Amino acid sequence: MTNNDILRRIRYTFNLTDTAMVNVFAAAEHTVTTEQVIAWLTKEGEEAYTEISDTEFATFLNGFINTQRGKREGEQPAPESKLNNNIIFMKLRIALNMKAEDVIATLALVDFNLSKHELSAFSRKVDNKHYRVCNNQVLRLFLTGVQQQVRPQSTAE
Repeated sequence: MTNNDILRRIRYTFNLTDTAMVNVFAAAEHTVTTEQVIAWLTKEGEEAYTEISDTEFATFLNGFINTQRGKREGEQPAPESKLNNNIIFMKLRIALNMKAEDVIATLALVDFNLSKHELSAFSRKVDNKHYRVCNNQVLRLFLTGVQQQVRPQSTAE
């Protein structure tokens, strides 16, 4: 999954307008234009499509955490320059204030079973012997499960 795919799914799931998307970036103390947001949300292959960088997407996720949970005290975290599914998964989990049981229940909605140990392996440091890479399928299923919770009347994209 590309950053743009995930951005589109978050926007759809939480029914965010273009202005709301700009405000999410603003919550991370970053200024973007509505035109930039529209270009990032455009489907790949269309003329106006622009790929969102890892740093820009990390900034969005930090802003999403701030809008969902409130800003934390002190200096805001710097956006990562390189993202992977593990970081994205962790940031979404933080933004949605989900405990391990909540994530497991969300994945169960889409008939995917994951143990607490497997889930905790996604949050470990890369050099930890129990570290596990979060593949696209797990992230996609998690996003689909969240969508079913937030917008139960909708079907998976």
